Amino acid sequence: MIDISGKTIVCGIIGDPVEHTVSPAMHNAAFAYAGLDYVYVPFQVKKEGLAEAIHGMGALNIRGLNVTIPHKVGVIPLLSELDFLAEYIGAVNTIVNHGGILKGYNTDGIGFIRSLLEEGVNPKDKNVVVVGAGGASRAITFTLVDKGASITILNRRSGMEKAVRLADEINNAFRRDVQALEFEDENLAKIMGKADILVNATSVGMIPNPEETPVESRWFRPGLLVYDIVYNPVETRLLREARQAGATTIDGLGMLVWQGAMAFEYWTGQKAPFGIMRDAASKALTIKNE
Repeated sequence: MIDISGKTIVCGIIGDPVEHTVSPAMHNAAFAYAGLDYVYVPFQVKKEGLAEAIHGMGALNIRGLNVTIPHKVGVIPLLSELDFLAEYIGAVNTIVNHGGILKGYNTDGIGFIRSLLEEGVNPKDKNVVVVGAGGASRAITFTLVDKGASITILNRRSGMEKAVRLADEINNAFRRDVQALEFEDENLAKIMGKADILVNATSVGMIPNPEETPVESRWFRPGLLVYDIVYNPVETRLLREARQAGATTIDGLGMLVWQGAMAFEYWTGQKAPFGIMRDAASKALTIKNE
């Protein structure tokens, strides 16, 4: 049981929704293991309340926040400053309160790459199809291109302007030929046969809508790696159907824990107990889904 006092340092997560998150279990286990007088709590924040929430972070002396869907881009103009990587990517998933100075960081991209490498997958020279163009996609695509991958971004027609803008920003930064294509069968037929890795960088398939999938199973095949950043449920419909088709799969738990471990280190100045965090996140997911 967490012993909370007037000296307890508060961290948390803002997003909409946040009911699914296992970050409180993961971080509170890490704080307890490290003997730190910290507590981590979830805050559901609607888009229209984001500015007030960030202002409140300073007023309430909250030490750190994780930022999840849909605020990773919208939070940027509300912060005092950005880490160079967050500014480069154009999305924030971690905020640190440095005595009233709110600084934004991005640990998503590095967390994604570390989880790939942990599974023995090096993205260099791989053809990667990334579904989505939101904050998580920005972090993942910029980091993948930086690591030598070739990227194609797929997005629904309603979000094509955002996808094209992301592709242009990556091309200008790296002098690469990243494409943004509308999510339709004709384009899928062109690119999926050559794809080495498919990444779902959206929330499609996440609890409370686990029956949804961003990509139909007919596009899966042996030799394809399918990575879903959704971690609740751990095996999404996308991953289940990919596995059944003979593809290799990676769930979103590794990325969650790696990005969380880096946030822990920003907030505390101590090395994160990665194993403790992974075990706590996995246990919390099992309990939530029973």
